[in-house]
Amino acid sequence: MSTVDPILLSVFARVFKSITDEMSISLQKTTRSPILCEAKDFVTGLYDAEGNMLEQTENLPILSFSLGPVCKYIRNYFGDEIYPGDVIFHNDVFSMGNQNNDVAVYRPIFFEGQLVAWSACKGHQADIGGAVAGGYNPNATEVWQEALRIPPVKVYEKGKLRQDVWDLIFANIRFDIVQEDMRAEAGSCVVGERRMLQFLKKYGLDCFESHKQALFAATRKRMEAEIGTIPNGIYAGESLVYYDGKNIGKEYRIRVEIEVGDKHVKFDYSKTDPQSDAFVNGTYTSSASATVLTFLQMINPDIPHNEGIIQPLEIVIPEGTILNAAYPAATTYGNHLCPANADAIARALYPVIPERVTAGWNHLLCSLTAGQDPRKDDKYVDICFMGLKGGSGAMHGVDGYDHIGMIDASGGLLDQDYEMFEQQTPNLLLKHEYLCDSAGAGQWRGGLGVETIFEIGSDNTQVVVFGDGDVEPAFGVRGGGKGSLNSVTLQYPDGPRKTTRCLDLITGVPRGTIYHQLAGGGGGFGDPWERPSELVAQEVRNGIISPEAARALYRVAVDPQTHTVDEKTTSQLRKR
Repeated sequence: MSTVDPILLSVFARVFKSITDEMSISLQKTTRSPILCEAKDFVTGLYDAEGNMLEQTENLPILSFSLGPVCKYIRNYFGDEIYPGDVIFHNDVFSMGNQNNDVAVYRPIFFEGQLVAWSACKGHQADIGGAVAGGYNPNATEVWQEALRIPPVKVYEKGKLRQDVWDLIFANIRFDIVQEDMRAEAGSCVVGERRMLQFLKKYGLDCFESHKQALFAATRKRMEAEIGTIPNGIYAGESLVYYDGKNIGKEYRIRVEIEVGDKHVKFDYSKTDPQSDAFVNGTYTSSASATVLTFLQMINPDIPHNEGIIQPLEIVIPEGTILNAAYPAATTYGNHLCPANADAIARALYPVIPERVTAGWNHLLCSLTAGQDPRKDDKYVDICFMGLKGGSGAMHGVDGYDHIGMIDASGGLLDQDYEMFEQQTPNLLLKHEYLCDSAGAGQWRGGLGVETIFEIGSDNTQVVVFGDGDVEPAFGVRGGGKGSLNSVTLQYPDGPRKTTRCLDLITGVPRGTIYHQLAGGGGGFGDPWERPSELVAQEVRNGIISPEAARALYRVAVDPQTHTVDEKTTSQLRKR
């Protein structure tokens, strides 16, 4: 084993990151579905021979820690029958997958005849079979009503396409675009393999192995140091999940106990409610990924993302709970339990690290439209990313993000491009802008939500509404106010207006229907009366806050014409 060079150790970390970044760019530029090429609903990563994470480019946080568990499963599944040139597909939620639509590709990397690493990626596909186009079926009670299950399967073996396997998979998927996007995923893995082989030829296998272990150890040490800043103890938090698509009025509680030691944190969900018999359930991988990404928001963001960052974390989610449903439950909704999971963690840790915990983020209420584009005589499916999320919660010293869109960890905050939306779907965008008064008031206000309006351009359109953000607004902390609620309404061309609810499946929506969505804001942090009055006046001027809300919530009197502060009236209001 070669000697570890501390400078080379830093070089290795950056090389791994540059490789996964290049894989990510390749995937974005070669996919066709807006879910992938615009929203970047995918993750790319490198793993060692045993499936330990070397690095990842985490475009969508909920996917951040979903590749590693499957990689280890695949390694054990195939054993010695893994060869150069293999390409393996996987989405099965009952073998460590996180969501049916999130389909992964794994490519083993051999050097000098030895399996040394894996390149992998996972992206949300436009369709994955099942009863409903697009993969979201709120009426599902079991996995077969949701999707085609793909346990580990080789679509290429020793570099040769297995055409029979390929045809079997895509005979069960509605849209041809999925085949094209899966080819792009496979190509991204080739990029990762090519770069890793160049790297190994330059430094050698011994150098790679010794520095890999040192990198894991160094990262673990930094993670343990972060844990050491949290007082030791056991902290409990909980949150509610509303409605499961079947049982009206039913509520489920997510309960977490967080045990913090000197160098170790245990998240225990053993007291979480049992799984539902309907659509709203999670998988272990989706829930554990949500736990990790939420905790990482509370520590140093510059720690490298490799196996060392998760080694000090223990996550206990018993099978049969709503966060880890047992076979053969419906689980497509599982990724969307992340906000409720995050709320429970935030409530648990706020008393001990209040300046590192945010107020509540707006919960999801989103839609998926599918139909036949009359301009192209071709099928389309679209997730309305423009209204997918509202604002994030504020934290000590910082306002929340205004409309976080698709949270993109590698390149900012993404949303749908308006022209691409109208090109990829027959729908006509009428309005998309920040929603005044949607943010929770506070010394630091929550992030703003948005208003989205478009005209549906296809006959017999299917609209699926998913999420539970129309029940409970984002919570404020330390005197901060709540955010606004979400809503989705459909104004039919012949007059009727339908206010949807979460987990609605609406078919036969006619062309010309107006889709109107409000995505709420995040919760505020601190007493709104302590927010500087000049800043409140500036936000009235910018349309972020109305003069009425400025007076009622912030106790600031703003002239609606000049947008200046009436200091005398404001002083009197704040004295009350």
